[in-house]
Amino acid sequence: MKILVTGGAGFIGSNFVYYMLKNYPDYKIICVDCLTYAGNLSTLKEALENKNFKFYKTNICDRKGIYEIFETEKPDIVVNFAAESHVDRSIENPEVFLQTNILGTQVLMDACRKYGNIRYHQVSTDEVYGDLPLDRPDLFFTEETPLHTSSPYSSSKASADLLVLAYYRTYALPVTISRCSNNYGPFHFPEKLIPLMIANALNDKPLPVYGKGENVRDWLYVEDHCKAIDLIIHNGRIGEVYNVGGHNEMRNIDIVKLICDKLNKPQSLITFVTDRKGHDMRYAIDPTKIHNELSWLPETKFADGIDKTIDWYLTHREWWEEIISGEYQNYYEKMYKNR
Repeated sequence: MKILVTGGAGFIGSNFVYYMLKNYPDYKIICVDCLTYAGNLSTLKEALENKNFKFYKTNICDRKGIYEIFETEKPDIVVNFAAESHVDRSIENPEVFLQTNILGTQVLMDACRKYGNIRYHQVSTDEVYGDLPLDRPDLFFTEETPLHTSSPYSSSKASADLLVLAYYRTYALPVTISRCSNNYGPFHFPEKLIPLMIANALNDKPLPVYGKGENVRDWLYVEDHCKAIDLIIHNGRIGEVYNVGGHNEMRNIDIVKLICDKLNKPQSLITFVTDRKGHDMRYAIDPTKIHNELSWLPETKFADGIDKTIDWYLTHREWWEEIISGEYQNYYEKMYKNR
């Protein structure tokens, strides 16, 4: 079995690569990543030493390059993690999000059609549903929740989802979609909430929190997400959407305070900054469908997952320090210096 993983040098994609290499030693994993700011080849250092792993530096929008990879490797399954995913960046520059997240998805599905109607899985996000009110804890996103996007990022992901379902209906391409809640864990790029707070706290730098920090997210440990995708690509029903949630709702401010406490850093480092435009208040996923059909449930409690995540960042300082010393630092200054 050959599985082509796009965006495999990013956060969730790299964790999926390692998960598959570990759990399916007879599979060959083909990784495609264009190594933009969030794609880090050093993340795949151990995978590159595995004889069943192969890497291609290619943009999924590069139709010629993608077709050549399909011709050479002849994958059985494609799992698309490749995406521009940071909401703030989408507000600054929407165009690149539309190109990668929509047109890149089209290129991949066209390749799947051209080279044998290949099984295709789209990794999406709960952000396509918009947000939920803080005063209605009884409400959750289901697969039937209407799409109601708030940012150029979520709009681009929703557009891609609709395109995937259109390819299923129009061309009978065998597709599935998963929509996950916020992931956390190893290799998380240091501009996202949890790794940013860990890195800043360790360096005794301010911890920038949007608004009052009351926004609620449903947190999913990345390995649990990988297990869900594994089940979907092997046993999921074709043409279906599966919500993958962590049952771990937390306010942003509470996560930041927790990280301070675990690292023995003062909460006085917390600095409230101007809120993000169109900032969603609450995400919460109902994963009943994937549980009933595929027997999946999140296995990692947030208390355990955050400990493992913090430990990973403490023992892999070289990985994230190398990142924040480069181009990312310029971006960080731009986003937070005057807020």
